[in-house]
Amino acid sequence: MVRSDGTKIECPRHPTLRAALWGMWTSLRKDPYIVLLFPMFFASNWFYTWQFNDYNSALFNIRARSLNNLVYWIAQILGSLGIAFILDRERFSRKCRALAGWSILLVMVFVVHTWAYFYQRHYTRETVNATVVKIDISDKAYIGLIWLYIFCGLLDAMWQTTVYWLMGVMSRNPATLAHFVGFYKGIQSAGAAGVWRADGITLPYMQIFISTWVLLAAGLIFALPMILMRVNEGREEEPNDVPSREKYRSHDIGREGKQ
Repeated sequence: MVRSDGTKIECPRHPTLRAALWGMWTSLRKDPYIVLLFPMFFASNWFYTWQFNDYNSALFNIRARSLNNLVYWIAQILGSLGIAFILDRERFSRKCRALAGWSILLVMVFVVHTWAYFYQRHYTRETVNATVVKIDISDKAYIGLIWLYIFCGLLDAMWQTTVYWLMGVMSRNPATLAHFVGFYKGIQSAGAAGVWRADGITLPYMQIFISTWVLLAAGLIFALPMILMRVNEGREEEPNDVPSREKYRSHDIGREGKQ
């Protein structure tokens, strides 16, 4: 097949399982500082269980939950734009921006969870199950609760954006970054699966809430040495492991010559 500009559509060669595993090992060996981000990866979807199931679903009726979801995801847009504005300010050094992002996350984690604690201590699974009428948008208590949920959305977007940014400053090699993102999504999913199971076996709300707070704080503590020792103004030039069009063409020519 040929595109309208005359170039041929070429099928990329996909790596084998062995090559993918070797690439992951090579990425770890070349830049072991990525391990210090693993706790941030693990916590990056952990908080969804408390926010969605143990707060939004537990306290609000369907009308309030619907509005909560709308403002939560709008807050995500604003949160990602806000933290990106700080992380991408080139007038400041890269390490300064990384520390600024880290500090904002630290403040947000403790503001959100200190605030949430004063709500969480007043209800349990037992009291929620016994409540027939849940909170509606017309109730006076709704105002403070919805603002907390907005801040949860802001924190979520800021956390994810900062994680991606930190990985991006560690390498400019697409193959290495692909392995980093693979670690991120795999560890993230493992954490999410664990906490969803904990909620499924009806672990107390407070225990899930405290575990969320602790894991987020731990993720930031582990990430700080990586920021201090690894983030710098320049990244080492690395060969691009993504095969070029010429490599594909030479590979095809060589294969045709063998036929």
